[in-house]
Amino acid sequence: MKHALGTGGIQLGNRKILIIEDEVNISDILSHYLRNEGFQTKVANCGNQGLQLVQEFLPDLVLLDLMMPDIDGFEVCKRITANYIIPIIMITAKSDDIDKILGMELGADDYITKPFNIREVSVRIKSIFRRIDLISEAAVDQEHKAIKIGKEIEIYKERHEIYKNGKQIEFTNKEYELLVYLAEHKGRAITREELLDQVWGYEFIGDGRTVDIHVRRVRKKLNEDKHTSIIETIFGVGYKLVFEKVPS
Repeated sequence: MKHALGTGGIQLGNRKILIIEDEVNISDILSHYLRNEGFQTKVANCGNQGLQLVQEFLPDLVLLDLMMPDIDGFEVCKRITANYIIPIIMITAKSDDIDKILGMELGADDYITKPFNIREVSVRIKSIFRRIDLISEAAVDQEHKAIKIGKEIEIYKERHEIYKNGKQIEFTNKEYELLVYLAEHKGRAITREELLDQVWGYEFIGDGRTVDIHVRRVRKKLNEDKHTSIIETIFGVGYKLVFEKVPS
């Protein structure tokens, strides 16, 4: 079972951010600025050290550079998301869409391309924490209640857990938030733009492909495909969640 790092409703001074970045000048600037913003920070200058600090420091969020001397950011991201539920913002010197898409497919929640504005990094971080807090606050009102999708799937918001046929399915934060948003707006066709705004936040600069990637991953984890899924593709618009599977 994955370890869920980070809790809602706590002050910034208790939020811990791990910076995995091999360029010392960049990691120092990030660490100094974020400390002044009220966060706790630790820095790792290579992938292996970063993975070790994830276990020791137990961060609430990871800023992860893509290019490092030992193991690259893709592999680090893959290993973190395999064992922890923790937001990851990838920092890359590349503007190649393929790299960004791959990062999202591996579980990254957001990405920033170098050179970046340090204030933008702070805004992205706070946006992610704000959404985690909102989910936690909403869960208080939903205690012991489940959102049921058909006869197989149950979402327990207060525990941040999703079950299919009684078996828990592990989702990243964004996969979870996406499915919850669709479930809470069942039967309505929702545009990719609305999903980007409501799940990723208005500060996110990605496009509709980010939504498509996450829908595909949700379907795969639920052992469904586009022909037999509760998430119906609305051509030219976006997606709609139906409470009965679409016949193949």
